[in-house]
Amino acid sequence: MPPADVNSTRRRRTRLAAVLFPSCLLLACSPKESAPPPAPPVIEPPPPEAPKVIAPPPTLGRADLLAAAAAAASSYAAGIAPEGADPLAGRSFTIRTPFGCLASAGETKPGLASAALRAKTKTVELSLTPADWAASPLAAAAVEAKVWDAVEGYWIDRPWLQTEACPQGSAAVEDAPASTPSPQTVGLAAVFEPQGSRFGRRNGRAYSFTARGERETPPVAPANGYRLVLEGRFAAFPDGRAIRCRADSADQRPVCIAAVQLDRVAFEDGDTGGQISEWRKD
Repeated sequence: MPPADVNSTRRRRTRLAAVLFPSCLLLACSPKESAPPPAPPVIEPPPPEAPKVIAPPPTLGRADLLAAAAAAASSYAAGIAPEGADPLAGRSFTIRTPFGCLASAGETKPGLASAALRAKTKTVELSLTPADWAASPLAAAAVEAKVWDAVEGYWIDRPWLQTEACPQGSAAVEDAPASTPSPQTVGLAAVFEPQGSRFGRRNGRAYSFTARGERETPPVAPANGYRLVLEGRFAAFPDGRAIRCRADSADQRPVCIAAVQLDRVAFEDGDTGGQISEWRKD
């Protein structure tokens, strides 16, 4: 190859290198593209909380009422005025009271259930006539103030017994003098407001049921007598207390009654607990 051609080729290579070299530098020095940032983690929202179910307070029974009445009687006798809201007001209750217990069978008084054998018809009549307490010292003020229109009373017989069954050994002792029952000291006052429903009022009418035997045979009374069932909710006197007590002197046990809204009355067999008859407000 002639020298001129060789020089020409060298010059072309030099110019090409001069062009390519800066490009190589730019490629080598340019920053590398960074990887895209990772996607944020998907946070699942917490599941909605299930609504909390608040169980209603348990239904109160005979022992609960007697305990509350004893506490109210003690406060009254001591001259202590309870303060604050009464936890008894608004609570539901089912109170059973035994009746027709052997020697006491046949006793009939307003506010007390009774079981009477009718020899002529060979039947047993179960009966309960509510007492009219509208004029009683414990309820008269609320009636006069038109807070209540009527007050029908039911005694809780033998309040010294917490059991719902007839007392054992209650048969009459031979040649023993007739005993005088203790005065009633605990009761339920079914109250009715002036503008309230008249439904459920007895107005002197008795709850009654006639038990009949087979053909000419009189019915056999349960060995453990019968039970009166009273169901409803505790109400309150105008002062907000569910129970009010009164005594004529400091030497007497106070008489205490609880204001209630009565929903159901029933007679039960004392042996089996089976229902004999019932009356409902609704």
